[in-house]
Amino acid sequence: MRKPLTVPAVRSRKRSLGHEPLVMVTAYDAPTARIADGAGVDLILVGDSVANVVLGYEDTLSVTVADMAHHVGAVSRARPQALIIGDMPWLSYHRGTADAVANAATLVRAGAQAVKLEGGRKRAEVVEAIVDAEIPVMGHIGLTPQSVHAMGGYRVQGRDAAAAEALVDDAMALVEAGVFAVVLEGVPDVVAARVTEVLPVPTIGIGAGPACDGQVLVMHDLLGLEDRVTPKFVRRYADLKAEATAAVGAYAADVRSGRFPSEAESYHVPGETLDPYGSGRAASA
Repeated sequence: MRKPLTVPAVRSRKRSLGHEPLVMVTAYDAPTARIADGAGVDLILVGDSVANVVLGYEDTLSVTVADMAHHVGAVSRARPQALIIGDMPWLSYHRGTADAVANAATLVRAGAQAVKLEGGRKRAEVVEAIVDAEIPVMGHIGLTPQSVHAMGGYRVQGRDAAAAEALVDDAMALVEAGVFAVVLEGVPDVVAARVTEVLPVPTIGIGAGPACDGQVLVMHDLLGLEDRVTPKFVRRYADLKAEATAAVGAYAADVRSGRFPSEAESYHVPGETLDPYGSGRAASA
C-alpha cells in the first residue's frame, strides 16, 4: 500500500529536480474519490466545479462553504491516500482574513488537508493568514473561474508580454505568502513554462501546456460522464455517459418486459414450506 501524500512532499515535487509530474483530479463524493485513489493519483481536488459538474449551476459562483464542506466530507470518508484539497468558494476569502481563516478551517474540519483559492498578489494577505493558522494553501492564477464576470468570460490569460509578467509576479507573491503549489489555468504554454521555471514550488496546469510540474482535469470530463462542450485542453479517456445510458436503458427494457427481476434475483421462503400468506401453495427455496 502506498503511503499518504503530504503537503511537504508535494511542495518538493519539481520536475526540474527529477521528480515525476504530479497527477491531480477532481472528486466530489466517496465513489469518485475511490476511483481516483484506486488509479493512484497524487492529489484530489474537491473543486468548486461541483457547482456546474454535479449540481447543475451555470458557473461556480453559486456554491457555498457549506456545500463545499459537504462534498469534502464525502471525499474524506473514502479515506484516500491522495492529498485532499478543498476549494474555497467565491466570497469565502474576499471579506477579510478572519472570515477567510474561519472558512478554511470549516473545510479542514470536514476532511480537507489543504485549501485552494484563486487570485494573485491581491490575495497574498489572505494566504498568509490562512497559512499562519497552520492550514496549507494552494494558489490558483491565470483563468480564475470565480472572476468570470470581471474577466468578461472564460478567456486565456497572459497572452501578451505585460500580462505574462504580471502572472509571474502574481505567482511569486503567492509563494512569498506561503503557498505550497500553484494551479495555472488557461495560460499559453510558454508562459506556464516560464512561471514553472522561476517558482520553487510545483505548478499544476489545466490548459497550460506540458511544462508544468503536474496536471489536473475534472473527473467527469476525462471519464466522459457528460456530453457538455469541454474546453480545448480536455482529453476524454472514456465515454461513460453513453455506457451508463445504455445500461439504464437495458434495465428499463427488462423491467417493462418482465425479464427483471428473475428467480435468481428474488428472495424465496427457505425449504419446502407452505406459502407464508396461507394460500396452501408449497414454496421452495
